[in-house]
Amino acid sequence: MTGIHRSSDKTLMVFSGRAHTALAEEIAENLEISLVPTTSYAFANSEIYVRFDESVRGCDAFVIQSHTAPVNEAIMEHLIMVDALKRASAKRITVVLPFYGYARQDKKHRGREPISARLMADLFKTAGADRLMAVDLHTAQIQGFFDGPVDHLMALPILADYVKKKYAGEDLAVVSPDAGRIKVAEYWSNRLGGVPLAFIHKTRDTTRPNQSVAKRVVGEVSGRMCVLVDDMIDSGGTICQAADALMAEGAKGVVVAATHAIFSDPAVQRLRDSVATEVIVTNTLPLSDEARALDKITELSIAPLISRAIREVFEDGSVTSMFDGQA
Repeated sequence: MTGIHRSSDKTLMVFSGRAHTALAEEIAENLEISLVPTTSYAFANSEIYVRFDESVRGCDAFVIQSHTAPVNEAIMEHLIMVDALKRASAKRITVVLPFYGYARQDKKHRGREPISARLMADLFKTAGADRLMAVDLHTAQIQGFFDGPVDHLMALPILADYVKKKYAGEDLAVVSPDAGRIKVAEYWSNRLGGVPLAFIHKTRDTTRPNQSVAKRVVGEVSGRMCVLVDDMIDSGGTICQAADALMAEGAKGVVVAATHAIFSDPAVQRLRDSVATEVIVTNTLPLSDEARALDKITELSIAPLISRAIREVFEDGSVTSMFDGQA
């Protein structure tokens, strides 16, 4: 005998940080497995310690962490988990990012600014990641920041199918909160059967975060139920101003649909007071008790989408086929 035969069977293992364990547990349940037991804690000086409680040698590892507040702590824990897997001889490491931290810093607006979204990709590559999987990146160009495969998942099928079913009898219009996301609005329009498109012309002060002013509506929205679509809601100012602008143009009503519910203060209060009749989000980020108590907020689960993508990657299938070739 001139060699040693080894079984070619692969082992799928799913790991989770502490930022949003409920989502990771739901993903694992959909895959009909359990999360790998992990010991995680912080030392007195806030340094993070992570150790996996069973062997990971030779496994196909999927490390889930949503970068929720405190964002930097969640990111550091995520990097440490990847490093631990690399040093424990995991065969392939896929970083699963339901929400990609620093995604809004994807280009330089002024001199002497960083491109932090690129730095994030470099950090994960250095830590040992072979592949990234993210949901609704702020801009598609971020896929090119990582030197390796990137699976860009879209929550659109989940959100749009909910809207299509609930508002089936309404004359709908899809509205982008700015001109930059009109391509996403086109996908929405196609998913909803070719309904009209519109967008909000707005200005933003690049020297002040979370500050924008909705100027005017471009497109016909009068008498229609407007579906205002965005990738995230942070402080809520932009989306609420856009909803006000639509109602001022004679819209019948406004439904907001966004993937990432960041909901920094005072977002929940703004949404409560806004003219929007419903705010539809996914659970890429954990909702606060205050947000859950607000009747107009509807939370849809992203877990079936992520778990299916994980299975496709593990079985060398096609993630693109999940989105009609658009991913």
